[in-house]
Amino acid sequence: MTSCFADDLQSELLDRQPFKFHHKLLGHPALSLDNLARVLPTLPQQQVMYSKGLLDVEADFESTFRKKPRDRSLEETIESIRTTDAYIMVRSPEVDPSFQDLYKGLCGEVSALMKARGVGDMPVGAQLYLFIASPNSVTPFHIDRYSTFLMQFRGSKTVTVALPWDDRVVSQADREAYVVRQNTKLPWSPQIDGLSTAFEFSPGEALHIPFVAGHHVRNGPGDVSISMSIIFNTRESIRWRDALSCNHVLRKQLRRVGMAPGKVGSSAWQDALKSRLWHGYLRLRGFGD
Repeated sequence: MTSCFADDLQSELLDRQPFKFHHKLLGHPALSLDNLARVLPTLPQQQVMYSKGLLDVEADFESTFRKKPRDRSLEETIESIRTTDAYIMVRSPEVDPSFQDLYKGLCGEVSALMKARGVGDMPVGAQLYLFIASPNSVTPFHIDRYSTFLMQFRGSKTVTVALPWDDRVVSQADREAYVVRQNTKLPWSPQIDGLSTAFEFSPGEALHIPFVAGHHVRNGPGDVSISMSIIFNTRESIRWRDALSCNHVLRKQLRRVGMAPGKVGSSAWQDALKSRLWHGYLRLRGFGD
């Protein structure tokens, strides 16, 4: 029996395909609006990102939060989020004591899932992300450089997720450029949703979003949405990330002779080789391991 995730979680599908299951954290006091209103203003400024106005599915998600609204403070955004178009994203709320037990419990259960899948013993770089959003707000189409478990606590949303490595959804070149942060605005069209699965999401439910799976989110019209994710890397996803970074450099060089690097995610030994090449490249550039 687990304390965070319900028994319907399918560990064998980790980073293979998206799937919905249930969590056991409803009612946790850390996720109440009162506690969030207390905690968020105390966190380091760089950990709390917020925007005003409804976003579009085609927007550049990561650049949205580089400039904070000048006419609205964080406290005002929290106070008015029920009635105004606002979106708050919080990185690593676990630095506050009220989130510590959540963080430790989730890390422990992710560790057990990783062991069951044979992709490592402990989650690498595990962080919590907290999302508080007005009704009808949108998280634009993007991919993640890590694996994700997303849990809903209040309100509803539709999360539309494609299979990872589907080049019809995100091209190989775009995937590589996104991972190395050279381009964070991915092309989107309605046809992409036809290649994806739309998961209706309500409190008590959770969703696995695989590494580099294209996805976007639309919150329901009825209430403020509060959700939280734990993000992490596994031994496997780190190898993929390194190989994608290597491919990005190789692609520039091979393009000159009309060639392209092989696809990441289709051959474990090729990905491992590219991962080693990437670390060698970093050492040559003076970055080291």
